[in-house]
Amino acid sequence: MITVRSFEEVRAASSGRIGLVPTMGALHDGHLRLLRTARAESDTVVVSVFVNPLQFGPDDDLDRYPRDLARDQGLAMEAGADILFAPEVVDMYPTDSHTHLTISKLTDNFEGAHRPGHFEGVALVVAKLLIGIRPTRAYFGRKDAQQLSVIRRLAIDLSLPVEIIGVSTVREPDGLALSSRNQFLGPDQRRAATALSRGLLAAASAVEDGERHGPHLEEIVAEEAGTEALLELEYVALADAATVQPLGELTTDAFLAVAARVGETRLIDNVAFSVDSDTVTVDRGELLSGPSVLEEA
Repeated sequence: MITVRSFEEVRAASSGRIGLVPTMGALHDGHLRLLRTARAESDTVVVSVFVNPLQFGPDDDLDRYPRDLARDQGLAMEAGADILFAPEVVDMYPTDSHTHLTISKLTDNFEGAHRPGHFEGVALVVAKLLIGIRPTRAYFGRKDAQQLSVIRRLAIDLSLPVEIIGVSTVREPDGLALSSRNQFLGPDQRRAATALSRGLLAAASAVEDGERHGPHLEEIVAEEAGTEALLELEYVALADAATVQPLGELTTDAFLAVAARVGETRLIDNVAFSVDSDTVTVDRGELLSGPSVLEEA
């Protein structure tokens, strides 16, 4: 595996079917699953490591976001990456940017409402990666469900010749969705945070038992989150996977998303639903069978 800092170097070293895994580093098992999926489907696997300042708001955790490039290099190489693209801010944004990308409607609710400007930063950096690297496929985790919908819309609207692949959320053995931010949680906060996945998984079971009413599914999650005093719930919502608009009834592909703060740490999670006629398939994510690489660090 080689590490490079420019788009030109990535393109010069890539050939055949190119699989791109965009990350902000602090790699965990969710990222590694993306990389292994890309490895199985690509001739060249590129992983980008870039903490994008444009997607952090004034109340976000840019300064304390974990950074350890040497560790990320080792994990990426073990997972099968061929190229690690690790640009500095000046490499990604060599001048003050006069270009802004807004994905209207899809970013009005949920994460967009709670993090103004976030998706504009995501859209710009992802567009630069897709245009600069020119991958055949780009792989994103389904844990960031709204982001995945936004990126799919971005690729369609800009006619980018790339297939956007969503890969299932990876969960700790107790159900907590893997996130680089989990390492900020103290023991009591860590236990409280599992209420989010407990609520989502209970709602997923309700769907498998025939429940389709959005407010009821949202209530299942909210009630479980309410059992933990350390959790400050921001939203629970059933949303259309294509339009990211609230759904009253589960009648189309959708996700049930939740966001909450535990102390100073903000967490998101979701379960996804694929609807085919009267049949609903649930994507709960996948449980780790052993300790995560974050715990081993």
